[in-house]
Amino acid sequence: MEETLVEEANGYRIARQPFYLPTGDEFRLFQAACNARLPVMLKGPTGCGKTRFVEYMAHRLNRPLITVSCHEDLFASDLIGRYLLKGDETVWVDGPLTRAVRLGAICYLDEVVEARKDTTVVIHPLTDDRRVLHIDRKGEMLQAHPNFLMVISFNPGYQSILKDLKQSTRQRFVSLEFGYPDPETEARIVAHEGGVDQQTAMRLVSLAGKIRGIRDHGLTEGASTRLLIYAAKLVHNQTPEREACRTAISLPLTDDRRLQETLDDLIDDFFAGDGPENNNA
Repeated sequence: MEETLVEEANGYRIARQPFYLPTGDEFRLFQAACNARLPVMLKGPTGCGKTRFVEYMAHRLNRPLITVSCHEDLFASDLIGRYLLKGDETVWVDGPLTRAVRLGAICYLDEVVEARKDTTVVIHPLTDDRRVLHIDRKGEMLQAHPNFLMVISFNPGYQSILKDLKQSTRQRFVSLEFGYPDPETEARIVAHEGGVDQQTAMRLVSLAGKIRGIRDHGLTEGASTRLLIYAAKLVHNQTPEREACRTAISLPLTDDRRLQETLDDLIDDFFAGDGPENNNA
């Protein structure tokens, strides 16, 4: 049984080290929380690197990682597991949370506020000194593996009365706050991930800085590092820079025509001389 668990755990390990550049003291703080078996909450805007950070730390700590992308139709049984009919018999199948608890994995609930409120309650006994998971359908109380770690993320920018974490959940976690990297670091990330030169990456980052500065004019979110990487990848694949920025940044950010025109004007300011000769091979 133990050999089977070890083999299954190995299947969830990150084989290659993800590319991640630190923006603060997040490595040390996450390691300390992990050593103390404290659940961790990552707060920050969309596309700023929270998921990549978790993947990097899972590799660095040599821990299996089981990720769940939360949504409004996520039920407790989707996390814990359910009985399924296989052939002529009914068998229990663990959900991702139960697998993580058994294997000693990092269980990462991405954008946890998107999940149903009655679903997130099931993690409460795992995030205090009990560290147990109640599997009601089996009448089982499962003690978490010593290496089990609960990590959640959410974007405070989307907080509302309907979509926010209850204090009863918040106060079970230590929290790391993420933002967009400083321009030089962000340009290094965009250049590496997007396959463009540093100068192009820096222009994309400068454009993002301007866009993030006009959030008060109707944008719910600024241009994320993820979108900059998408634009860079389009440029790398022979898309003219202005077209790449419109496709990967302007159009995804808003459907409002006036805002799109404003974003397109900013793009023109930064990539005025765009042409096929300026593209990156």
